[in-house]
Amino acid sequence: MRRSFFARNPSVLWFIAILALFTLAVTLLAEATGTGAISTSFVKTLGKTLCLCLIAIAMDVVWGYCGILSLGHFAFFGIGGYAVGMWLMYARTETIVAQSLSNQIIPPTAQEVSDAIASQIFGVVGASEFPPIWAFAHSLPLQLLMVVLVPGLLALVFGWLAFRSRVTGVYLSILTQAMTLALSLYLFQNDSGLRGNNGLSGLQNIPGAEAVPQALISIRFFWASALALALGYVLFAFVTSGKMGSVIRAIRDNETRVRFLGYDVEAYKLFVFTLTAVVSGIAGALYYPQAGIINPAEIAPIASIYLAVWVAIGGRGRLYGAVLGTVFVTLLSSWFTGGGAPDITLGSYTLQWTDWWLVLLGLSFVAVTLFAPKGIGGLVDLITDRRAHARHGAEAGPDAGAPREEESRT
Repeated sequence: MRRSFFARNPSVLWFIAILALFTLAVTLLAEATGTGAISTSFVKTLGKTLCLCLIAIAMDVVWGYCGILSLGHFAFFGIGGYAVGMWLMYARTETIVAQSLSNQIIPPTAQEVSDAIASQIFGVVGASEFPPIWAFAHSLPLQLLMVVLVPGLLALVFGWLAFRSRVTGVYLSILTQAMTLALSLYLFQNDSGLRGNNGLSGLQNIPGAEAVPQALISIRFFWASALALALGYVLFAFVTSGKMGSVIRAIRDNETRVRFLGYDVEAYKLFVFTLTAVVSGIAGALYYPQAGIINPAEIAPIASIYLAVWVAIGGRGRLYGAVLGTVFVTLLSSWFTGGGAPDITLGSYTLQWTDWWLVLLGLSFVAVTLFAPKGIGGLVDLITDRRAHARHGAEAGPDAGAPREEESRT
């Protein structure tokens, strides 16, 4: 009898249960919905961390399961943020302009309102007209569609060109990094249509919710981030299980042999690459309204390298490992760079963690690579192995949960 998906993947239920308890605890301790023991700024930090966990899971699927070391997935994350940020800036500026023009004796025309909005948004870069890419900025449904379509189409086109050319290994990593760098450099230009180095700001001010306190908005975004992470975890657990998961892992281990067996390797890789890009875009759309600002520096290649470090520290090939690594590194980073860690005085020199955090992160990555290749997620494997130490003999069947030889004789 075939077991259900959750019976075959108990870690999914464990993850959802832990995430639900965590969400409930934060809700009960938040300022807007509970005792106020957790500040609004920290609720935002936790919400942003959940969004980073979602893109880390996507990165783990494309790298840890499929073997594609992408150094460009943070670009998809940023594109999602820009897509939703365009509507947020447009709608908020439209409200401000409408209020300022409402006192005129002669009501302004729609064109005058549009010109005023454009001048307000792009005056900082010396422009006064909407670029073509802002054609749908007035519509939230269309911009939400862009959150999915733009990263998906970019990944589809890039992946199709790269995979059909049989580009693999470090060369593919360099190509993804080059794509990210090109996009970042383009966005730094003032005539890119996205305000250049200034980026999009004020994204925490949700249009239509001016009277709603930030404490309540932050907890709502936290709930949305937790829900997105739960759904993303279930989705990728489904993708990496069963026959598809076996093929994806086989491509990682021996792509040539999988192709020899008759599987369309390029189609599988393109599917994984595109799906993870779309999920990354959704994560970015939830992240930047909580951050309040997005600029081209967020899409720089170094951000994707950090993402790979999080996954490596958490443990590649384990969805929960990507979450553990991201939570561990991001919260520790907030503590070290936010002034939580006390400076250390060494004679005439004062060790300031804000200056040394990246060095510590790099050393941690090297240490994990050399001494703990399974990462933090390997600790879970160690506990699981200890619980199963009473089982002896080789597995009597091909499935992971098949009886052992000694058990099958009893």
